[in-house]
Amino acid sequence: MDSTEEPDQPGKPADIKHPEAGRGLDAVWERLIKLERSVPGQLRNLPADVGKGAVPAWRRVTEGEARWQVSLAVAAAILLQLPVSGRLALVRPTWLLPVLEALVAIGLIIANPRRIDRQSVMLRYASLTLIALISLANAWSAGRLIWEIVNRPGSTSAATTLLVTGGAIWVTNVIAFALWYWEFDRGGPVARALAIKPYPDFEFPQMTSPELAPPSWEPMFADYFYLSFTNATAFSPTDVMPLSRWAKMLMLVQSAVSLLLAALVIARAVNILR
Repeated sequence: MDSTEEPDQPGKPADIKHPEAGRGLDAVWERLIKLERSVPGQLRNLPADVGKGAVPAWRRVTEGEARWQVSLAVAAAILLQLPVSGRLALVRPTWLLPVLEALVAIGLIIANPRRIDRQSVMLRYASLTLIALISLANAWSAGRLIWEIVNRPGSTSAATTLLVTGGAIWVTNVIAFALWYWEFDRGGPVARALAIKPYPDFEFPQMTSPELAPPSWEPMFADYFYLSFTNATAFSPTDVMPLSRWAKMLMLVQSAVSLLLAALVIARAVNILR
């Protein structure tokens, strides 16, 4: 062996006799090393069998969200309209609107019973109509209750009745806004399952820190319900950040309604107890 010949270096390609080929392989090798160093350490340390972990579930096509979570929420919102007294109801008799909402909800379940993955304009309009009915009825009841507290304080004589009515309206308000967030984020549950829109309207912690969640994680109705509840109690975003303008404005409206409703109902109830 010639004394000037360098031994093979570990981790580099074997010595190539043709100088041009050798320089080309060295350039490719250097680029591969730079590319490897540019990958975050969390991704480099993932096990080999993760597979789909490189693309989170919320960014790729999935099988769709199970319907049971949102169905329970809708059922609760419909039942919570029953304790509201007749003078606060949008439609009389008071049972008429809840029955109509229940029929629409049953139709949605029959059309798509297990998973929300069917792309249909009619189903989407039916879902939006159901949410709009729940929101309109609850907004009317909240407005009437606030008006009576301010202008007719004698009409709310029982503190227990006031707290039950105000609590039912407040919880329904939380569910209604959760349904709006769930229905409009990235185009709705079907659009999210089909990965039609890449840019989210809400930034969940699992999106910015994927190593804290399994690769199969994607936002479902429970996540939007938590977002709505914390926004209604803290009157500001907590761990979920709104990104689009409509999301910010909708959260602003919810915070204002929750603050006004809670403050007036609690203050009036305390005044009655005194």
